Amino acid sequence: MAGARNVLGGPLQACGRDPVTGFYRDGSCTTGPDDLGSHTVCAVVTREFLAHQQQVGNDLSTPLPQYGFPGLRPGDRWCVVAARWLQAYHDGVAAPVVLASTHEAALAVVPLEALREHAVDVPADPGSLT
Repeated sequence: MAGARNVLGGPLQACGRDPVTGFYRDGSCTTGPDDLGSHTVCAVVTREFLAHQQQVGNDLSTPLPQYGFPGLRPGDRWCVVAARWLQAYHDGVAAPVVLASTHEAALAVVPLEALREHAVDVPADPGSLT
């Protein structure tokens, strides 16, 4: 994460550690040449976003223990694929975004204005996001 920048031009902040997120499972939305999907948007997932992702073939709710994936619940912070977030945005169910934790590489796919529309500070009780 050293040297990585967020969409605001500052240092990339951690996204989530419970569950541990990120393409590299380091808690941040860092990216690199192996991350073909660009897991760069730090989203605070909602029930609607998770349902939408399942409908488009990206099931983020079902645990996959063989991959160390517990399945997400509303309020979890997760580095999502930029194109998947943009698809949800166009479908009216974009998840809130933590800008300081969203990697600048997301801007190659998602306009900053769209991210700003859904920007949030992570609430004290992320589980309240439904």
